[in-house]
Amino acid sequence: MEVTQRFLKYVSFDTTSSETSDTVPTTDHQKVLGRYLAQELAELGLEGAHMDDNGYVYALLPATPGCQAPALGLIAHMDTSPAVSGADIHPEIVTYQGGDLPLKKAGSLKVKDFPFLERYIGQELIVTDGTTLLGADDKAGVAEIVTACEYLLAHPEVPHRAIAVCFTPDEEVGKGADHFDPEKFPAQAAYTVDGGELGEIEYENFNAAAVTLTVEGVNIHPGSAKNKMKNAILLANQFISLLPAAEAPAHTEGYEGFYHVTDLAGNESQVVLHAIIRDHDLEKFNARKAFVERLTAYLNDQWGQGTFRLDMKDSYYNMKEKIRPHMELIENAKAAMEAVGVEPVIVPIRGGTDGARLSWERDIPCPNLCTGGANFHGVHEFIPVPSMEKMVQVLVELVKA
Repeated sequence: MEVTQRFLKYVSFDTTSSETSDTVPTTDHQKVLGRYLAQELAELGLEGAHMDDNGYVYALLPATPGCQAPALGLIAHMDTSPAVSGADIHPEIVTYQGGDLPLKKAGSLKVKDFPFLERYIGQELIVTDGTTLLGADDKAGVAEIVTACEYLLAHPEVPHRAIAVCFTPDEEVGKGADHFDPEKFPAQAAYTVDGGELGEIEYENFNAAAVTLTVEGVNIHPGSAKNKMKNAILLANQFISLLPAAEAPAHTEGYEGFYHVTDLAGNESQVVLHAIIRDHDLEKFNARKAFVERLTAYLNDQWGQGTFRLDMKDSYYNMKEKIRPHMELIENAKAAMEAVGVEPVIVPIRGGTDGARLSWERDIPCPNLCTGGANFHGVHEFIPVPSMEKMVQVLVELVKA
């Protein structure tokens, strides 16, 4: 099966994960795709292909006879972001001719918003209909890994090391590594295939923290509220207004960190605000957390102790420190790309991956490779068909003995 056909099949599964669920995985429909993938891998001929009770899919492609190189892991995630609907996706394949690209049901890909779009003139692009995300993050990675394995099984003359495959649930909600079982993954090093445009190699990611701020108000009938009411909505707004406006995602790039309010719900009596803190630099990351603590203390001094309750937890850390002793992983990825005509580009991840947590928590160094996609987590997500096809070639080259 071609990688494009495989990808289009995978995006027909709704695998949206949930920020609020405590189940494992957070949504049961992720297991529907997991069961399909386990069966597909088994039918292709991978060993031990199965989905465990937590929704993780594992399989092994044995090394070709005589190959003594250690096993290498390839990892991608099955879930899609809850930020935008991932249900009832209707992808279209279009040949991009330049200029703005209308989407079938709503909106368009505008060059003024996405100037890099014009790099793909003349190529087939898989786009959304404007009402859902596409799911290239990370079903493109899943499709590329499966297709690379299929190629190697069909070409036994290509010598290759053993490949440990794992497809995880719940990466998009930060839980993708929670129940990863290293006993089922016989590789001491791995790559996630979960990045953006073709050529990108990433081994630096954000340090990350999650903030939950509960604001307790005092609600009084507005007709008699003078000097009595404390409107929790307005107090939460005060907190937001005191965050550095220039240090928000919309104003940062590269290695610049940020504060980002992701959700706010409540009424005059109580508001619960969720935010995230991100920075590549550990000292700056800790300084950002300290600033939020000081800001909370300042507002409690102003409005009364207990008005603002802060719960802040670290989510993951920059994997750079864990990758540096294993820079051959980066050099090998660069060489694999160059061998098939792709120019490698080292870029920092402005986010996180399962690999970041595996690098820290499981001692499996795990940099990230591109999928070829762009504009993840939104209705403007797309992926060029040639980029997916080229990534299959990269993965085959990467695992050659």
